[in-house]
Amino acid sequence: MTIDEVARTGITEMTGPSEIAYRLRKVERSYSRGGVLVRAVRPMDLDIPAGEMVAMEGPSGSGKSTLLQLLGCLEVPSAGSISFFGRELGQLSDRRLTDIRREEIGFVFQQFNLIPTLSATENVAVAMVPAKVRHDQRVARAHELLDRVGLGHRLEHLPSRLSGGEQQRVAIARALANSPKVLIADEPTGNLDSETAGEVIGLIADLHRDSKVTVLLATHDAEIAVQSDRRIRLRDGVVTDDLDKRGSVTPP
Repeated sequence: MTIDEVARTGITEMTGPSEIAYRLRKVERSYSRGGVLVRAVRPMDLDIPAGEMVAMEGPSGSGKSTLLQLLGCLEVPSAGSISFFGRELGQLSDRRLTDIRREEIGFVFQQFNLIPTLSATENVAVAMVPAKVRHDQRVARAHELLDRVGLGHRLEHLPSRLSGGEQQRVAIARALANSPKVLIADEPTGNLDSETAGEVIGLIADLHRDSKVTVLLATHDAEIAVQSDRRIRLRDGVVTDDLDKRGSVTPP
């Protein structure tokens, strides 16, 4: 798909149902903190098919955020290999990893990270600048996405004039601006009340169902995780459960 086509179209189904988005083999991530070795992710084998919505569950320190950083090409493993749609990430240059983060992965974090001096439209449109999408196409795409997340009436509002839930909706629209293959959401409801959190997760689930974009969601809330196709529970950097909607163990 060309840049112009990306700018003109909405979110579309990016992959076939049998394609593997991620394949992890013996992946580890360790680092030193105050002279103490922290094993955030212990040797892990994991396959994530394209088009799944996967919840990474676990308490603080379980390794779920570190695992998402590895899957988002924000960190590199200390050992093992990660394949992303058939490409071994460890064999790619820093520049190519940057391209993947910008073009193929959308990020939503607990902090909304909106630019306070830009409107909702501008906050979404700015994500398309590196892709050299024309200004009019950026604005049209931003309006389309904001309407899709229920903010068609808030297009020109600054973040200060939006509620927390509305700001997170802008952040979701921004994450989808470049039609990513994967949406990574790290505790996206951590700053929201329970009712708003439910609305945001419902929105993510609806977008996933409509587009089949692969969604990786970190949460410590079981009520949120239950909306996913698959629940991977972690503790001390180890997968303790890997369940689908039927409660079945997903094969490694």
